Amino acid sequence: MAYNFLDIVNTVCKRLNEEELTSTNFASAAGFYGQIKDSVNAGIRDINLYHEYWPYNHSEIEVTLVAGTTRYAIPDEAKFIDYKSFRVKRDTSLNVGEAKRLDHITYSEYLDNFIDQEDETDTTKGAVPEKVFRGQNAEFGIVPMPNKAYKIRYEYFKWTEDLLTHDEVPRVPERFKYVIVDGAMHYAYMFRDNIESAQLAFKKFKDGMDYMRKVLVNENIYIRAV
Repeated sequence: MAYNFLDIVNTVCKRLNEEELTSTNFASAAGFYGQIKDSVNAGIRDINLYHEYWPYNHSEIEVTLVAGTTRYAIPDEAKFIDYKSFRVKRDTSLNVGEAKRLDHITYSEYLDNFIDQEDETDTTKGAVPEKVFRGQNAEFGIVPMPNKAYKIRYEYFKWTEDLLTHDEVPRVPERFKYVIVDGAMHYAYMFRDNIESAQLAFKKFKDGMDYMRKVLVNENIYIRAV
């Protein structure tokens, strides 16, 4: 069976000696089946809370700057922005001979030293960006303001959203499906007031998350100042 929401739910069902669901009745399945679906999502949420910087949640984006514009929105799916990853893309047509990483400054530093650039109407006074700051809203800002359509690349880590449809695939790699299942078993046993089995399942779940972190995470690479 393909690795998806239905597959994981049915694995939990088999462990609990419950009848398995199908793609046809999955959406309408309620009662204890609804609790199993909730348990799977709870397990996935716990995994993603256990470590904020799982590499499978990592993404990169390229943004084309607008001459005279300082601030830019960040993606709705972005949970953490790696402000040390911002760089100007090499583009010889814009006189950017090589990629250049931007210095990260605080918002206070921006307000104290560079805020006046937002009042500048002559875009020719801009230049190739050298600094980046985190704005007060879901935005980042560039210093100096660009005078051309430079391209900026940066990295971020995504929020985790609950699985809803039977064919949705979690971002957690398939080889760690058993960790999701152990987490779901913990919650399923809790729903059934089987505290002893829930505790045993949680121990397996925690051991699985520890192993995931050991295998997937090299903190020297993936954890950077935000």
